[in-house]
Amino acid sequence: MVNRVAFHTLGCKVNAYDTEAIRHLFRNAGYAEVPFEDEADVYVINTCSVTNVGDRKSRQIIRRAIRRSPEATIVVTGCYAQVAPGEVAAIPGVDLVMGNDRRGQIVEWVEKVREERRPYQVVANVRRVRDFEELDVPAFADRARATLKIQDGCNNFCSFCIIPFSRGFVRSRKPENVLHQARRLAEAGYREIVLTGIHTGGYGADLEGYTLADLLVDLERELEDSVRIRISSIEASQIDERMLDVLRRSKQICRHLHIPLQSGDDEVLRRMRRRYTVAEYAEKIHRIREVLPEVAVTTDVIVGFPGETKEQFDNTRRLIEELKFSQLHVFPYSPRRGTAAARYPNPVPAEVKEERVRQLVRLSKDLTLAYASRFVGRVLPVVVESSVEDRRAEDGNMLFTGHADNYLEMVFAADPSMVGQLVEVRLEDPGAERSFGSVVRQIRFAPQEDEELVRADRRGETTGGIFPIAVEG
Repeated sequence: MVNRVAFHTLGCKVNAYDTEAIRHLFRNAGYAEVPFEDEADVYVINTCSVTNVGDRKSRQIIRRAIRRSPEATIVVTGCYAQVAPGEVAAIPGVDLVMGNDRRGQIVEWVEKVREERRPYQVVANVRRVRDFEELDVPAFADRARATLKIQDGCNNFCSFCIIPFSRGFVRSRKPENVLHQARRLAEAGYREIVLTGIHTGGYGADLEGYTLADLLVDLERELEDSVRIRISSIEASQIDERMLDVLRRSKQICRHLHIPLQSGDDEVLRRMRRRYTVAEYAEKIHRIREVLPEVAVTTDVIVGFPGETKEQFDNTRRLIEELKFSQLHVFPYSPRRGTAAARYPNPVPAEVKEERVRQLVRLSKDLTLAYASRFVGRVLPVVVESSVEDRRAEDGNMLFTGHADNYLEMVFAADPSMVGQLVEVRLEDPGAERSFGSVVRQIRFAPQEDEELVRADRRGETTGGIFPIAVEG
């Protein structure tokens, strides 16, 4: 009989990427994947440990799998497994605990556990690891956009973050391997590749004379015009004049930068051990807007950090209003044992944190609506991602959603065959969460021999149907 394997992922996009890699390893070994709620022979739980809540949720999922199939092999990996392997192994029923550095061997270890009928912990000191672990992800389950992990680890040691202990120091993927993986994803039909990592903007910190800006130039040279590139996140300090020049010249890099702020108060930033001041951060955002006037800038904000006063929170809100982000990702501070901030005095009461979150969520919606309103009547390139199940267009056609290159989420009527494809959508009704529009045309990709038609289309000389050939692919 074919062995059945089920997966559950907690936490960030990097964890999701790692699970996809593990999924392919089991698939190549002949395992059949089943939903996590079904009975399986092997359960793989990829855990999160960014907060104490993440640890607790990870334990709940582990115990749920054990209760469902007591005879199954229970495998726990990810950040919680890395920072607290003994704690995870002590949960009755856990068979294999794997850290964040040798997951390419996970199938072999599962077979060893099942053969010997004894548990193992395969966890090393990840801070001693210096090489990026190559895990191949040629395709993604149920995703229209592809994620490409280009680095792992972080060197910053912010006071609220456990990541350097759970992921180690920055390890950059070799440029030639990034380019090879990007080519494969493009050949598989993906029209957007999202570059991701634990500290994506830190790519190249461990390489000699090669930075993220260099990688972007090489990717654009390597990939067809039909593939766009999105940077998942980057620190303000990593956007220098070279990076701005690359972004300004690019035809393929999305007009969207996610630049974490965390707080708009200098004293809070100091206690967070962030490596910038409010003035430095604001100056960089203004410079970015000088070079890229229409760029969407989104950000992360932590509210209720230990000792955060009303005045300090008000400073954050005022800075956000001044800088006019297009969207906020707002997080109430949650302690993580083992971090410096977990020992800080003067915790902010839960009800105060909740009210501050509500204020910034309302502000985020206002900012998104204001940014979207700038594009009313404009045609935006959008990758069709998924159907909107709870409503249809007035004519009964199915509605789909997708993100424009500037990260606005668009809703529009489309044919199911367009999922994963690039379409041009005219924004007609801006929204605080989603904006609505209509498809102008699907961007089809001509074969190499139709170069003259492609050139004519780029000159605006083609005519015909709603969905003409637009770009060579």
